[in-house]
Amino acid sequence: MNILVEDNAPTGCKTSALESTAPLSVKVISNWEELESLVAEWNAIVQRNRKLTIFSTPEWLGAWWRAFGQNNQLCVLAFRHTHGFLVGLLPLYVQRIHFSILPPLRELRFVGDGSSDSDNLDFVVLPGYESAVARSLVQHLATNRHWDICRLNVMPSDSVAANIFLQELSEARWKFETSAVPWTSIELPETWEAYLQQLSPKERKKVGNLARRLEKRYQARFHKCCSIKELPACLETLFLLHQKRWENRGERGTFASSARRRFYYDMAEQFMLRGWLAFWMLELNGTAVATQFGFRYLDTVYSLQEGFDPTYSADSVGYVLRSHCIKQFIESGVRRYEFLAGQDSSKLRWNCLSGDYLNIHLARPGTHGSLHLSLARLSKTSKAWIRGILPRPLVTFLNWLRPKSSPL
Repeated sequence: MNILVEDNAPTGCKTSALESTAPLSVKVISNWEELESLVAEWNAIVQRNRKLTIFSTPEWLGAWWRAFGQNNQLCVLAFRHTHGFLVGLLPLYVQRIHFSILPPLRELRFVGDGSSDSDNLDFVVLPGYESAVARSLVQHLATNRHWDICRLNVMPSDSVAANIFLQELSEARWKFETSAVPWTSIELPETWEAYLQQLSPKERKKVGNLARRLEKRYQARFHKCCSIKELPACLETLFLLHQKRWENRGERGTFASSARRRFYYDMAEQFMLRGWLAFWMLELNGTAVATQFGFRYLDTVYSLQEGFDPTYSADSVGYVLRSHCIKQFIESGVRRYEFLAGQDSSKLRWNCLSGDYLNIHLARPGTHGSLHLSLARLSKTSKAWIRGILPRPLVTFLNWLRPKSSPL
């Protein structure tokens, strides 16, 4: 099924501004097999809406669901125009959060959220239909009783649909709260030389000196993973080097999770087939000592994971590999390098821009979920004051509001 979009609608459907705000039909999709039948329409929206990122594609979200979704209930909302074409898709799932004494909460979240792997999650909406989708979503949530709290996390702060959704919630007088998650990225110029001039004199000198020093000490080789055949070995190298770094610090490491390793195998293979994978390694004397795992979508590269051998930390192998990758990306036409969440100094040194993702947490007025949001906010924002003023039994009660464990 190949859907072309013209004037915010598939070819043959001329849609006026009035129609783009008309009520939409909403269908709940509860299994991934049914959702796969909409992939062509889903892709058509992603192609039309240039603000959507690789994190809104069927490849990313499908691989995530297969790895992490087994114990949760899929609840994808498909929004259709009266003419029958798909104008919006909200990939959600329901999970149960358990507490020590309170009843469990049913939490709606984005597919992709909950494992700390996804950023830039968003409403998948055909441009021009953001208001209609946001309004229909509030109406659906008001009448659907199979959820208590909805947590929409790590959305772009300039998401049109998300900001209209906030307006709709305000007008409906729903209880909601927003928060921010910092991100960093680099706007890349057209040449490597121009980029070097954007760095501080110290960093510019460091880039050249570290690379030259490494080449004098070792036989250095930069290698990009370019085939399905070599992908498993490259992924195992990433897992090993990443774990080695964190285990040396006495921490568990993200790839101790078998589900996450499955996710990377599934997602990386699909991205390789689509030409999206940007997976690089640095070898010294024939041994892999650093890896950078990311992917390219349009003119943006997303840096997702990295690993390096702590034995070579004095050689700054991760730093050298990153500078090499950025140079290659610039020369291939990449214009944005996304570090994704976080604003630590190791990212900011690369002449980064900073911003915030948007989190929206909401509940229907007068419900168990609404009460929980109020109590959780009180516990979070006034913890020190509460401990000093309130009786110990009430402090203990507020502590019981916390989840017993992370669901993923």
